[in-house]
Amino acid sequence: MNDLTPSLSSPALDQAHIGIIGAGQLGQMLALAGIALGHRFTFLDPSAQPPAARLGRHIQAEYDDERALAQLAVECDLITLEFENVPVSAVETVTRHNQIYPGAQALASAQDRVHEKRYLTSLGVPVAAYRAVDCLEDVHAALADIGCPAILKTRRLGYDGKGQAVIRSVADAADAWAQMGGHAAILEQMIPFEREVSIVAVRSVRGELAFYPVGQNRHVAGILYRTDIHPEDPAQSTAEGYARLVLEGLDYVGVLAIEFFEWDGRLIANEMAPRVHNSGHWTQNSAVTSQFENHLRAILGWPLGATDRVGHCVMLNLIGTIPERMALLAIPGVHLHDYGKEPRPGRKLGHVNITAASPEQCAGRADAVARLIGSE
Repeated sequence: MNDLTPSLSSPALDQAHIGIIGAGQLGQMLALAGIALGHRFTFLDPSAQPPAARLGRHIQAEYDDERALAQLAVECDLITLEFENVPVSAVETVTRHNQIYPGAQALASAQDRVHEKRYLTSLGVPVAAYRAVDCLEDVHAALADIGCPAILKTRRLGYDGKGQAVIRSVADAADAWAQMGGHAAILEQMIPFEREVSIVAVRSVRGELAFYPVGQNRHVAGILYRTDIHPEDPAQSTAEGYARLVLEGLDYVGVLAIEFFEWDGRLIANEMAPRVHNSGHWTQNSAVTSQFENHLRAILGWPLGATDRVGHCVMLNLIGTIPERMALLAIPGVHLHDYGKEPRPGRKLGHVNITAASPEQCAGRADAVARLIGSE
């Protein structure tokens, strides 16, 4: 699934010192992939003991601390991000000293849901009907155009179902707006989708493109719970085409994911994430090259690794608690990834990749894990 175009960039870095803004589980998994390739890491994160800090040097500072950002940029060979809510100003600060991937344009497009929808629409990628809203009167006007049911979301910072309210009738509007806490919002048509899918794609500084097999996702209380990878998914070609438009339009470097609703044979883009993505965690144990390794290859200018699926896989998130490890690992084909976080309700503490030689065997093992988790 690779597409190589001529190199236009500087020579690839070898055994690099990589800076990562953010030191959560995604930073941890990037570092685990990179250490195996001979790289070392420094993280900038405001937390006292973030997960990734065990794997490199930790600069404890706020994401907009210009002095700390400059220190990170000067110490490291290049910089990347583990999540998209880093202030754009931070990326601009780093850019004055060093290369950072992805860049400010991609971050600005993804951080604001209205800007994101406008950008996708400009490329011809379908999105749900939407309106920007700044007050309750705007919500009522938007509902008159879009109709019910609809979903109201904060324009910025919402994730895992946070900052969202469903409006099933006009009578729900005032309560939904109150839940936004006065923040600028977006009202979106609620799509009666048949399923949710996502594609994880990657583009390197050399212009090389690669696409992972489409994953089918299931959410519980707004949080991704399960991703199934099906061979020859009928959405693959369309999803790849839309991802290519986004990657090339932004001159993007690194891994990017796009989540879609499938509705009446069409893919409707829900949101994009300019980073390695939860729905791509299955690649650690069931792809030739993981999304984490390919992100590092991409920003370093290395050839991208093959993205083909190996065997069959289901990914299950561990939310709030982690079951007894001996019981989990007694199930054949189970690969546990523990983030080292303190348990609390609604928090992603880890994930499990379940692999098998056949889809039936994989489904049976996934059912056994789900019973231990207690979510199904």
